[in-house]
Amino acid sequence: MPVFPKPKFAFDYAVADEVGRLRKHKKTRQIPKRQTEKLLAATWNIANLGAQHRRDPDLSLIAEVISWFDIVAVQECRENFGDLFDVHAKLPKSFKVLMSDASGNNERMAFLYDSRKLGLLEEVGEIAFPPSRFKSIKLPAVDAQFNGFDRTPYLAAFSVGKTSMMFVNVHLYYGDEKPASMARRSLETFAVAKWADLRNKSPYSFTRELVAMGDFNMPKCAPGDPIYTALTQLGLDLPAHSTQIASSISSDANYDQIAFLPETTKNHFTGNKGVFDFDAVLFPALWKDGSNAKNFKAYLRYYISDHRPMWVELSF
Repeated sequence: MPVFPKPKFAFDYAVADEVGRLRKHKKTRQIPKRQTEKLLAATWNIANLGAQHRRDPDLSLIAEVISWFDIVAVQECRENFGDLFDVHAKLPKSFKVLMSDASGNNERMAFLYDSRKLGLLEEVGEIAFPPSRFKSIKLPAVDAQFNGFDRTPYLAAFSVGKTSMMFVNVHLYYGDEKPASMARRSLETFAVAKWADLRNKSPYSFTRELVAMGDFNMPKCAPGDPIYTALTQLGLDLPAHSTQIASSISSDANYDQIAFLPETTKNHFTGNKGVFDFDAVLFPALWKDGSNAKNFKAYLRYYISDHRPMWVELSF
């Protein structure tokens, strides 16, 4: 994602007031409290984190939302990881950060997680296929060839209670809406599904529990959408969520998703899953009942994000 233009107007806010609005809306959206024997996992594309000049109050609001969850997969953390670590410093002391090196668009993938609930295990790495296997990543309706990921999905295994879970953090190729870009996006998506299927079938998989989460750049989470089809045709499941709110603040796109293997990890799904629309409550003085919507969205996408976080609750 190119860096959004910095708003040319000034707007100041009180962090405590905005945090209060976020917490009240958290109850409205029925995000459960973190508790023993339950795991709250979330994914959040925080637009150009480290490239846009966020201020300390902005980072405080981002940290507030992240603190509600046990583990958060973050996308669009740029090579400059300063803001990521500044957010981390605002979280409870038990939180730790794990990140990849930069790849496409100079982006890192990162996890912020509570080490009291999750213990980092021995497998940390990336989804990768050798060039000799690129031909196995193919779709009937796509003539293009898979040539690897633009931003390599990042994975890490954690102990959770008496089980272990592999979390895969993805930010797949977007490009544009033209056929060539959609073909490449579909192939990258299918590559994630293929990898999950191979891990599910292998007797040497490090853990049987797998959660693929992140920005899949999926236009619509429904049969008929090519990205949805590519992700789900080998068995990954995308349970519906209660809020049915799009994850993009500027469109009705369902870019961000959380997917499970149905034979294993879906058995831990409590049925609680949703999208948190922080934009519905933040900065009402700037929103002005919708009369200042253009400036409001420009401010929000620069200082907070243009994506909403998606979350899920798992039992263990």
